[in-house]
Amino acid sequence: MTDKIIDLGSGFWNIRGSFKLGGLIDIGTQCSLVQLESGKFIFLDSYSLTGELRDKVMSLTDNGTKVEAILNLHPFHTIHCAQMAKDFPTAINYGSERHKRKITEVNWADDLVESEAVAKRYPELEFSLPQGIDYISDNEMIHASSLLAFHPASKSLHVDDTFVTPPAKILQAILPELSLHPTTKKALTDEPNAGKKYCDWAENLAEKWQKTENFCAAHSDMVKFGPGEFKAALLKAVAKARPKLEKA
Repeated sequence: MTDKIIDLGSGFWNIRGSFKLGGLIDIGTQCSLVQLESGKFIFLDSYSLTGELRDKVMSLTDNGTKVEAILNLHPFHTIHCAQMAKDFPTAINYGSERHKRKITEVNWADDLVESEAVAKRYPELEFSLPQGIDYISDNEMIHASSLLAFHPASKSLHVDDTFVTPPAKILQAILPELSLHPTTKKALTDEPNAGKKYCDWAENLAEKWQKTENFCAAHSDMVKFGPGEFKAALLKAVAKARPKLEKA
């Protein structure tokens, strides 16, 4: 997957990057660049920038000096955090407890990325943490949860592993589809009605962020939704998964 930056308008750019499983299969990864009302910028997630992509980002951000912060939203996406911190040395680095534990060379902010304190600093965005599943699972193979970020101005949703789409070529001329991450059931918390809590959260999100048109997921191409299509796709995915999740 070739590195590229996509201008989605209203101060939101999605950056598509490369991530190879076992060094062979490129399933892709992402970060996003958001311009704040102040004129400064923040990143959603980390990615090591090189070549023309790096040049473009540096041009937008006054050689990186206007990057205020890096918000690492997925606790298991840590590979590029250290390099990103080096590339933007004046930026504040926000992460989860796992980021702090795993990437000790980064000077992490005291406030956790999923905290209300961080959300209040960036009113240009809306954040949501999945309910009913562990944000940081004890099982290193379970990556279902991530902090989701919605940018109303550009109608762009940045989501890492929580919701997924099929390969883009399958989507041609049909309604874009979504599904829940395959490890969602294993990520359920050990509490009564965890499955119901998760499904209710996802349905509420479909309603709250129904204006989503640009669906930016970590391991699939960016998907465009028409008016009402995101809500319909997410509600369909939840309805399909709810019986199994509620029985878990």
